[in-house]
Amino acid sequence: MRSSIATAFFEGLASLGSLHPAASPRRHGVEVERDVVYGDDHQWHQLDIYKPVRRPGPWPVVFYVHGGAFHLLSKNTHWLMGLVFARYGYLVVNISYRLAPEHPYPAAIEDTCSAYRWLAANIDRLGGDRNRVVVAGESAGANLVTALALATSQRRQEPWARAVFDTNLVPRAALPFCGLLEVSNPQRFRERREARSGGEVRKLPRWIDGMIHDASTSYLHGHSLVPSDATALADPLRVIEAAAGLPHEPHFERPLPAFFAPVGTRDPLLDDTRRLEKALARLNVPCEARYYPGGIHAFHALVWDPVARRCWRDALAFLDRHARHR
Repeated sequence: MRSSIATAFFEGLASLGSLHPAASPRRHGVEVERDVVYGDDHQWHQLDIYKPVRRPGPWPVVFYVHGGAFHLLSKNTHWLMGLVFARYGYLVVNISYRLAPEHPYPAAIEDTCSAYRWLAANIDRLGGDRNRVVVAGESAGANLVTALALATSQRRQEPWARAVFDTNLVPRAALPFCGLLEVSNPQRFRERREARSGGEVRKLPRWIDGMIHDASTSYLHGHSLVPSDATALADPLRVIEAAAGLPHEPHFERPLPAFFAPVGTRDPLLDDTRRLEKALARLNVPCEARYYPGGIHAFHALVWDPVARRCWRDALAFLDRHARHR
């Protein structure tokens, strides 16, 4: 019930924001095709397509996955992300997926993989360039696109992940904004804060600790919160760190994409981005981790804020270097 109320609130807020004249896709040379069905469940398996029609195709592609702690929000609350990338010249596929706890792991990543397979089957028809694909998402969505990037690079045992590998649609870049990259072991953020401060000065606020714990228990409902092979792709950061710990790295049949990993310095999830940067460096995977002073969780969505605008400029410049040009 609480998730339904919160989702309705944010859906309404996003709808209200979309009524502003500056939010009109046509004003930015963008056309939007909404509520395209990509899977069997017509309630959940929907995506929106943003096309930059004033620019000639084929277009580079951004596959975007929304956040919301695995139990909130949808593509409709994240129309702004689709518009920003499309305005800059990208064909954007912005997806919804089944939400926890009604649909726990692996529902969200399974749906993300299903939508990506839909993209692989339809990219030519849509006018996208299959050699210039980017996967992006924030918070829980950052987790899902990092796991998706692993699925494109590894022959994994999960059938829905193996099906992604078999599409041969390999992203050039991954953009996990302010990611919750390990869902298991949610107490780690509190324990690290307390260890650094002696349990006093920098203690994690109880309400934030509760939100992180809710995200983990919702997504892993019916599973243990202890990391295991059964929920490996709920913890893509741990998969990458495990590969980075080997003297010879046999895990990846294809190279991982280049990563741009932005996070605010006031984000309680900051440590996951630090760990990702360190592990990717050990694997010699290009990674630009950016730490924005004063940025809160998902600060980049506050597009009127100068720090958020700088983050978007940095992200788009990164894509210019890694994905926009053939």
